[in-house]
Amino acid sequence: MLHLLNAPQRAAVCYLDGPCLVLAGAGSGKTRVITQKIAYLIEKAGIDARNIAAITFTNKAAKEMAERVGELLPSERSKGLTVSTFHSLGLRILREEAQHIGYKPKFSILDSADAWKIIADQLATTDKQAIRAAVSRISLLKNDRVSPDQALRMADSEGEMQLARLYRAYQDTLVAYQAMDFDDLIRVPADLFEANPEVLQKWQNRLRYLLIDECQDTNTTQYQLVKLLTGPTGMFTAVGDDDQSIYAWRGANMENLKLLQQDFPKLHVIKLEQNYRSVARILKCANAVIANNPKLFEKQLWSDLGVGEPIQVVEAKNEEHEAELVAMKLMAHKFEAGTRFADYAVLYRSNHQARIIEQQFRNSKIPYSISGGQSYFDKAEIKDVLAYLRLIANEDDDPAFIRAVTTPKRGVGNTTLERLGAWAAQRHISLFEAAFEEGFIHQVQPAQYTPLRQFCDFINHMQQRAPREAAGPLLQELLTCIDFEAWLYENDEPRPAETKWKNVLDLVGWIGKKGEEDGKDLIEISQTIALMTLLENRDEEEVDAVKLTTLHASKGLEYPHVFLIGCEEEILPHRESMEGEKVEEERRLMYVGITRAQRSLTITYCGKRRRAGEWQICEPSRFLKELPPDEIRVSGRLSGDKNQSAVTRQEGRAMLAGLMAKLG
Repeated sequence: MLHLLNAPQRAAVCYLDGPCLVLAGAGSGKTRVITQKIAYLIEKAGIDARNIAAITFTNKAAKEMAERVGELLPSERSKGLTVSTFHSLGLRILREEAQHIGYKPKFSILDSADAWKIIADQLATTDKQAIRAAVSRISLLKNDRVSPDQALRMADSEGEMQLARLYRAYQDTLVAYQAMDFDDLIRVPADLFEANPEVLQKWQNRLRYLLIDECQDTNTTQYQLVKLLTGPTGMFTAVGDDDQSIYAWRGANMENLKLLQQDFPKLHVIKLEQNYRSVARILKCANAVIANNPKLFEKQLWSDLGVGEPIQVVEAKNEEHEAELVAMKLMAHKFEAGTRFADYAVLYRSNHQARIIEQQFRNSKIPYSISGGQSYFDKAEIKDVLAYLRLIANEDDDPAFIRAVTTPKRGVGNTTLERLGAWAAQRHISLFEAAFEEGFIHQVQPAQYTPLRQFCDFINHMQQRAPREAAGPLLQELLTCIDFEAWLYENDEPRPAETKWKNVLDLVGWIGKKGEEDGKDLIEISQTIALMTLLENRDEEEVDAVKLTTLHASKGLEYPHVFLIGCEEEILPHRESMEGEKVEEERRLMYVGITRAQRSLTITYCGKRRRAGEWQICEPSRFLKELPPDEIRVSGRLSGDKNQSAVTRQEGRAMLAGLMAKLG
């Protein structure tokens, strides 16, 4: 398949003489390079698939990569290949090495809601802003691989000391629960490898060649984990693009690309600059904008897909007018070009910008789908069922215990739970274990104790059966035993209750199918389910609808025709990111937005917006002034031509009405 690659892609696939960094510009075929290199390592370099790991950031990317490898190699040749997210790899390491860290292999993984609740309890507050800030700061400490003890030593203000103490208490709670949060799935393996050379050597021997996708998005801990695994020989290929580093707010450290050069002096750098996605005009605009940032590596995207139409830059009177303009232009273009709704995307900096677009699209009968909606696994009824599975997998999972024992209500009251919690805290044991202790039994009345004991015995019974029985039927039996369907209908109106029960049946069907296909029991499935997302392993028909998505969520995607809205100062760049390195990241976000477009790009901004009930004049984004004048067609103030104005609302409505009439 090498003959299908261009020269730099081929060089990246074939280079095996040491560490390699592939600078892959937007749309330059990085996934093709990674998958072809996996095939090359197995077929030509003679490396066993079991000794290769490809690591990426999302389940969706890992799934796509595994499917592409499956198209290149027969299944027996790729057997044992690791294609996973950082978190899935960390989980695999920790399950296998649990005894070295004082955990049992069936430890729990806390989701963000669990972590939020623990921190809220420790702060003794319901102030969402304070809780969110604490959760975020602890996550960033973990991403920078700062332990609670280090945080306590480093604290040089009362605020930092309070945060460090909270971090210490939070981590102690996780250990007591035999639980890890998402950040621990990376941090703890790195700590383990550093502290235990034998374990590190075992994993270095097992994973002899690493391929790291989106390496510009790695945080400090992820980078150090990779560095430990590859060892001094540096048998790896890292693929990334410093121009698309847009996740500093969640700990990503673009400096890791610079560190690669320092830590691996023999690093071989290959640039992929041919873009297979966009027409030339779009790339010229993207190159011109990003040229205003300081560069780690110089590169210029180019394409042979033709020149393309000029980029449209349009001023709207206000946000309502902007939404009407987008709807009008989209319908006009669709009518003229004979395209599908799915060929269009509307991109924006912040989620709140979608509301008025949604409203206008509904008025105009334009079908749309919006990204960043509630995850399937975040639905309350699904989390209720998963609490039982988590508890069956790990009876010491206190958050799961509380949720399961109270959903549905089973006669265990708050007083009983408070006394159980106090006893468990005093004895430094889990709630489940405390329920069986003689000392606790005498703390409550028999009528209070009986339903609690029945619940614990039920969990024990399910725990014993889980390894021996099929996952789907056993879960169905569990739901029947706890009368979950009846409880849903008792606690909700018929229609939402019906929807919730259907979601639960979907989960049962999915778990049953996964159990059969992967040969996994209920405990094994529940142990990895926390790492899954809505789209993974759930077949969804692609609907013909316009995609509405944030710029952050659009990374890695592409659309024939893109509308990039709200390009104003204080929106893009965001009002909290108007200077220094923050504005550089905002410029990279603009670059990501531009390079999502394949054939056409329309950029809009507003003359004024309503903020806190008051009209405010808006300034066009500084990034618009960085676009090359020859490649854009401007309507509005940006042009400097006073005779040229935005399309009036009346003109827009008339055009839209005419189009809708033509479309019937």
